[in-house]
Amino acid sequence: MGQTYQSIVINAPVDDVWNRLKDFHDLSWAPNVITSVDKVGDKNGTDIGAKRILNGAFHETLLELHDDSHTQVYSIDDGPPPVSKADVVNYVGRVECHAETEGGGTFVAWSSKWDNADGGAADFCHNVCVALLGDLKKSLEP
Repeated sequence: MGQTYQSIVINAPVDDVWNRLKDFHDLSWAPNVITSVDKVGDKNGTDIGAKRILNGAFHETLLELHDDSHTQVYSIDDGPPPVSKADVVNYVGRVECHAETEGGGTFVAWSSKWDNADGGAADFCHNVCVALLGDLKKSLEP
């Protein structure tokens, strides 16, 4: 099994961070990583089962969305190597936002797990998620 875990602290209230993240079809906050988001089907970005294609290549589905725990779970259904169907199976990503007790900031954790041989997926996914978290922080902090 492959897996990654990345985290960051953002100097913004948890509700602000969550509201930026929760729409599965809106990644406008990540201009250095995401060049295009194509909505697939008729579901809204906060509906379970919403689908998207990122950068014309990564096919993803929203599996869970929990406003109460500020958690989003999604799958990568296909994409180019190293996350293609041939490279990874059962890819599940999870993003969680937690209010910090001191300072009013937000701790954001982004993790993923998948089956099959790694083949470079761990490094690839780690680097993408670190870049996404960096863009998220830039979009919320002055």
